[in-house]
Amino acid sequence: MVLEMKDTTELMIDLAYSSLIYNNQEIAEEVSHLNEVVSSLSLELRRMAVGRLSRKNTDLALILAELSYSLQRVADAAMEIADVVLRGLPLHPILRRSIQEGEVGIYRAKVSPKSKLAGKTLGEVELASETGIWVFAIRRGKKWIYGPDENTRIKEGDILFVRAPDESRKLFLKLCSGKKKL
Repeated sequence: MVLEMKDTTELMIDLAYSSLIYNNQEIAEEVSHLNEVVSSLSLELRRMAVGRLSRKNTDLALILAELSYSLQRVADAAMEIADVVLRGLPLHPILRRSIQEGEVGIYRAKVSPKSKLAGKTLGEVELASETGIWVFAIRRGKKWIYGPDENTRIKEGDILFVRAPDESRKLFLKLCSGKKKL
């Protein structure tokens, strides 16, 4: 549970900055959804800490409660970043200029039934080596797969989160929609 919270908050920070950088409402909404996940996990972890509370392991209970609180604060910070996009606030001109100089973006797309990616592993499609598109997370329903490897199978309906060169964005969207084959 702690590892899932850590992985989720790390993903939230990446997505929150990306939503801000690219003024992307969909990615900001993912951060909001993940914030709810972390809040639930945090509550569960605190309950577990209290449940283990005894004279012998008060230190463990305190560590779990403090860890839960700290990870929740990271999630809240990511949510504050994404909230700028969700509320439609303008990005500071200096930040906007520095962003425009970047060459890599973070994108998200749903794998359609027509996509040739569906049913294949990341190793089979060789996205990273062939196109520079690196899948760093997959949302499958309510489940998240962090840091998928070459054996991770892509399924229809998966939402892929990728880092990719700006020039690969359209290719990524077409691959996921089924409008383009590898």
